[in-house]
Amino acid sequence: MPSQRRASDVSWSSYRDSIGDRSGLFEGLVDRWPVDCALYLGSYVDLSPSVAIAAVTYVDVDRRAARFFADAQRVAADLQGRARPGAATEVKFLDADFTAPLAVAARSVDLIISLFTGPCWDECERYLRAGGLFLANASHGDASLAALDARLTLVAAATHRDGVYRWNTHDLDRYLVPKKPAAAEVEAIRAAGRGIAYTRPAFAYLFRYEPEPAPAPAPAPAPAPV
Repeated sequence: MPSQRRASDVSWSSYRDSIGDRSGLFEGLVDRWPVDCALYLGSYVDLSPSVAIAAVTYVDVDRRAARFFADAQRVAADLQGRARPGAATEVKFLDADFTAPLAVAARSVDLIISLFTGPCWDECERYLRAGGLFLANASHGDASLAALDARLTLVAAATHRDGVYRWNTHDLDRYLVPKKPAAAEVEAIRAAGRGIAYTRPAFAYLFRYEPEPAPAPAPAPAPAPV
């Protein structure tokens, strides 16, 4: 949870002091997968995606986050000298609850981010394009639920050690293996409000989304015999 500060003191630079700098996570991501537009659910004031991604929409109900993003000069100052060329061209904020419909076009984003957010996939899947990416961790159950969705395929796992993020795309079958297989049950994860324990944990998991194909049209009825 964000540390308790006066709203006027909230900034990304101060927030980094409590959670660390996640910029490397997103720089490594865009080095491997093309992402131009992202949606960050439960973002608070974590601007790290904008270091590497051109357009990011941040979503939160925290009033301190709303005040921070309303101050364009403060946002720009926090990103100055940190954003890559071509990144941070669009920084938007929605003061909204992601469990309700958002002012985001359907199938319009390349990446949905859910880090310490809480289950959001069912409500926000509509915004991700086919072939897009879902980044989640297991803290509040997001990655654990994603692992059980047949439309999502694990493509990478991110580790974090000594302040450095690394993306692993090999031996992915070693990740998301429950210590207790019986715990991998959708309703149980939702009720607990947290992820399940895995034999090989990672900081976050990246899934590729492939919607279920539309059902084939019913065959035309055979002509009546003459």
